[in-house]
Amino acid sequence: MTELRIRSAAPNDLDAVLAFWRTAAEGTSISDDRAGVERLVARDPGALLLAELGGELVGTVIAGFDGWRCHLYRLAVRPDRRRRGVATALLAAAEERFVRLGGRRADAMVLVRNERAQHAWRAAGYGPEERWRRWVKPLTG
Repeated sequence: MTELRIRSAAPNDLDAVLAFWRTAAEGTSISDDRAGVERLVARDPGALLLAELGGELVGTVIAGFDGWRCHLYRLAVRPDRRRRGVATALLAAAEERFVRLGGRRADAMVLVRNERAQHAWRAAGYGPEERWRRWVKPLTG
């Protein structure tokens, strides 16, 4: 059996990542475009983690650290590869990254309507903090 490999994304991976998110990720983000992901990888080359089986992309997570907080975004696993440890391996790699960088607590963006994702996050030891509410303001028109 082919071993799961976790690695940081390179600029030549970005088109494949964007296509992958269209089929494997729930919801969309204002930054889900080539320019947004290019900025991420240029600013923090280790933040976008990819899971591959036999060279094929089967999962992603963004493990962003701003020096203060550890943020997780875009945990996505190819539907036919779910419940096989891909998300667990991605989160372990993200958490190891955070610890290396001095992070103390990770938080995750999880859609309220995505119950499957909520179960996965809970299984990984994460839980909602109901006292906080995310406030947003798009900076582009």
